[in-house]
Amino acid sequence: MDLTLLRTFVTVHRAGSFTRAAALLGLSQPAVTGQIRALERQLGRPLFLRRARGVTPTGVGDELAHRVAPHLDALVEITGADGPARHTLHLAGPPEFTALRVLPALMPLLAQGPALRTVFGGAEETLDGLACGHHDLAISTARPRGGLLTATPLCDEEHVLVAAPRWAARIGAYGGVQARGLPALEQLPVVEVHESLPLVSRYWAAVFDAKPAAPGTVIAPDLRAVLTCVAAGAGMAVLPRYLCEDALDTGEVVALLDPPVPPLRTYFLAVRTGTLGLPHIARAHDWLLRAAVDW
Repeated sequence: MDLTLLRTFVTVHRAGSFTRAAALLGLSQPAVTGQIRALERQLGRPLFLRRARGVTPTGVGDELAHRVAPHLDALVEITGADGPARHTLHLAGPPEFTALRVLPALMPLLAQGPALRTVFGGAEETLDGLACGHHDLAISTARPRGGLLTATPLCDEEHVLVAAPRWAARIGAYGGVQARGLPALEQLPVVEVHESLPLVSRYWAAVFDAKPAAPGTVIAPDLRAVLTCVAAGAGMAVLPRYLCEDALDTGEVVALLDPPVPPLRTYFLAVRTGTLGLPHIARAHDWLLRAAVDW
């Protein structure tokens, strides 16, 4: 049986689409379709069911993929048949978390050989890029749906309501807020990453079962910039604890509230279904899951 046909078949199985597989293989879509039809003729059985958006493997297709994919991956690993790009890890995720958590954790792994290319983006565009084959791994705050992508919870991120010390002194942090409720907080300007106030709104809903009343005073589309503005006295913000931990320790910012159950946000580590059979992706995936235990 032609190994080229099997390689194309495994790529389609993993990508869930002839179009995405063609892009990954550097072939035209008709060429990929023709190779799959040739393989189906040799086997005398259909391997995929055509859907409105992509393809779904038949039972025969799933069984064949599970039998041949590990062997094809091993051949690629031994021979380097796909060239250097085969051993380049393409990673996507939110800028702050990826820069401060994920990339430092991956640095020791790079000594083992894979190159790394990183793209920053929001959850929707990151998962879309993963589905289209542009990325190998994606860090997302949204769990993908459907069978094309597989996601594993990576870690939970605690959110903290913070402000500069002078604002905390004005309203009386902890005791003042808890005693006077929302009116104490509504005296403060809001610093956020977007006009929709995504972090503040989520915090308000979880802690107060309410919506924030004030619009954002400062909008900066990077949480590190938000922290800088808060430390400079621009107002209050909701930030992940990992990002503002040092500023809290040094007193540049203070926590305005200490809720019994702090709001959390879960990060997921996502891959295209089946691609964990590729050694360089599997190693990075396992490496990040182990590192996240300490996050």
